[in-house]
Amino acid sequence: MILMETGDDDMPKDTFDNLSEEKKKRIFDAAVGEFAQRRFSEASINQIVKNAEISRGSFYQYFKNKEDIYLYVLKQIGKEKLDLIDYIGEQKPDADFFDGFMHMTKAALEWSRTKPKYYRVAMLMEFDDSHFVSELRKALPEGFSMLRGMIEKDMRLGRIRPDIDPGLVVDIIYTLNLHLLIHYFKTDEESQLIKKIGEVINILKEGIVNRQGD
Repeated sequence: MILMETGDDDMPKDTFDNLSEEKKKRIFDAAVGEFAQRRFSEASINQIVKNAEISRGSFYQYFKNKEDIYLYVLKQIGKEKLDLIDYIGEQKPDADFFDGFMHMTKAALEWSRTKPKYYRVAMLMEFDDSHFVSELRKALPEGFSMLRGMIEKDMRLGRIRPDIDPGLVVDIIYTLNLHLLIHYFKTDEESQLIKKIGEVINILKEGIVNRQGD
């Protein structure tokens, strides 16, 4: 998913910010390539510095450790994805939560197809049981706040019942969508993913009770 706020404004070091854009991109691309191939716990700084064509000593001038560059990668990917979702949301300002969510989901998945390594970084994060990544997953993704805001807006407009807990709805959607994403990541059957996510959203919208006899 990668929509999280890392909460660490000190990474990378100032020496990294002073590098040329070309060199910063080379280091970023090398890190993305490594974290898209291996889970964080298995990724290698040696491989990153090799592919970035820098020395290991230089690496530690820019980042404190592997955790630091991983957070940097997540933050950059997350920012790019959030910018896309924000833009898509602006194109349909009057859509209700359910239509808006599906529109954003389709756009995000299309973006993932153009950035397959970003998608793999996100999915491998979900398969990593290291303490560091487990703690990261507990952080509140910025995307959660966006979805919660969309639900609260529809509550004010009378589109969603006022007694609904927006946080619980977001948790349900996140958990179910993550289950689907992991399943289709393993089976490589993306063609059915949007259909299944649409079915989940429709069940939340319409409920499962048969009211024909009411």
